Amino acid sequence: MDFELTDDQIALQEGLRSFCSGRFPIEVVRAVEATGGIDRDRWRELADMGTFALRLAEDAGGVGLGTADAVLAFEELGRALVPGPLVWTHLAAGLVDGAATGEVVVTGIERDDASGVIEFPATADVLLILDTDGAWRVDVADLALAPLDPPLDPLTPVARLTAPLPQGAKVLDAGPAAELRLTGAALTAGQLLGISTATTDLAVAFAKERVQFDRPIGQFQALKHLMADMLTRSEVARGAVYAAGVTVDDPEVGPVARAVAAAKLTAGEAAVENTKTCVQVHGGMGYTWEVDAHLQLKRAYVLDAAFGGREHWAEAMADLAFT
Repeated sequence: MDFELTDDQIALQEGLRSFCSGRFPIEVVRAVEATGGIDRDRWRELADMGTFALRLAEDAGGVGLGTADAVLAFEELGRALVPGPLVWTHLAAGLVDGAATGEVVVTGIERDDASGVIEFPATADVLLILDTDGAWRVDVADLALAPLDPPLDPLTPVARLTAPLPQGAKVLDAGPAAELRLTGAALTAGQLLGISTATTDLAVAFAKERVQFDRPIGQFQALKHLMADMLTRSEVARGAVYAAGVTVDDPEVGPVARAVAAAKLTAGEAAVENTKTCVQVHGGMGYTWEVDAHLQLKRAYVLDAAFGGREHWAEAMADLAFT
């Protein structure tokens, strides 16, 4: 397995990073709280960049790339804290008309999710439901929902179902739906990886600038150790996440479920622990609204739970360790 990125993959990452820097600076990201978590114009711009159609075949209007490439793209989206049901809309490309072009915003849920929490209830158009029998679509307008306020992540508004989920219209059979679930977990791991690296960069930059006792605090050994651990967690997660993308594309490399479990587990740990450490490096001001670390921490917790939390994947990893 070759983990070296190709020139095209590097260009993909650099292009999306530049796009996110220009169209989703942190000031814009913070502002979408007032628009239900999604700016429709920028959402369509994301679609124009090919974000939702990356894995869709070219003859179907997509870019025709693989999951390994999509993971790199979602790493950049996670790094920039781009809001919205990015993974669900990406998964819906080719299944829900308008998802690939950004005209339709798709959110999603597992049917056995006891929380009954729906993300982006006011701005999503379609709900994609995954269960053991397949994937199903339901119009969000047909759901009975009660808003939950405030949400854990201020940029991820949520509501709770007040009535059972409707069955919906079937868009995938059981086998492809199971594969879709694994792909969703791999892409979410990519977002978590992006958060873990972004918070490492944020902590290091602050430690170079903040001066105490006439010295930048980054020179103090205790903080060096904290930030070295952040880098280590991110790089371990990077190997697992990239491996998952490659394995989803080519199952002959190894068991797909095991690769995805390793990716989601390590990326979730890296993102959550790195964001907490970033707050710690910032000291007392790290808890304030003005410092971006709290937004990264809250997004990390939300994404860590998506498509199965760390406990779920730890148990899966234990079951798959010797298969």
